[in-house]
Amino acid sequence: MRILVSNDDGVEAPGLRALAEALSAVGEVVVCAPDREQSATSRSISLHRPLRIEKVSPWGAEGSPIERWSVDGTPTDAVYIGLNHVLKDRPPDLVASGINRGPNLANDVHYSGTVAAAMEGCVGGLPSFAVSLIRSRDYSHAARFAASLARQIGLHGLPKGMLLNVNVPAGEPRGSQITRIGKRSYLASVVEKVDPRGRAYYWIGGDEQAHEDVAGSDCNAVFDGQLISVTPLHLDLTAHALIEELTRWDLPGLERSTLPP
Repeated sequence: MRILVSNDDGVEAPGLRALAEALSAVGEVVVCAPDREQSATSRSISLHRPLRIEKVSPWGAEGSPIERWSVDGTPTDAVYIGLNHVLKDRPPDLVASGINRGPNLANDVHYSGTVAAAMEGCVGGLPSFAVSLIRSRDYSHAARFAASLARQIGLHGLPKGMLLNVNVPAGEPRGSQITRIGKRSYLASVVEKVDPRGRAYYWIGGDEQAHEDVAGSDCNAVFDGQLISVTPLHLDLTAHALIEELTRWDLPGLERSTLPP
């Protein structure tokens, strides 16, 4: 198995190294990651400027080094470059992203650069997963689980257009659980400040307030159950439940046929 590894915390992040070294026991690992932190960049891709890539010093043992590439772009850019340039002639079997410093739970998946890197692997037709760690600097449990998950994906595969989002609690997990996306609330905040030249600037975003009690959710598993959460995601954002209702709207020239399930 050849595995392309990326992240959004940057090419020198300790979580990336922990993931790459754990996966090197499963197969050949090649790292292609942003040259700096790119958290919360979601699926942004650099179409209007050139990208620069650089081969950086390898990780791992001298006899089996982990090849590494740095990209001055987003996580999506890094995986795109990895698939279509660095590994163009030796395509990988799997894309793994992480280990992120901090959770990617509930609606975080829409903002997360970590999840976006895995999504780009999925767009490229490869089984992919993202791994994030909650409030801890000990990546060992997350790394071991990622290696086990990679082996299982190698055995069973994943359906096209689907990926896995993994969140690991701080401390030693009690086990793991297959989950759904939960709900978290944040303090909506805009902080206005003034720079030395008298111009206003703004910081947006706020701290998490709470998570809702949603049975079977990623938040409940991680925060309440001390379990590793594995959430299957898919790229098809169609709200299938609304299709039938919309066909009854009085829209000009609307064809009354429905899409297949």
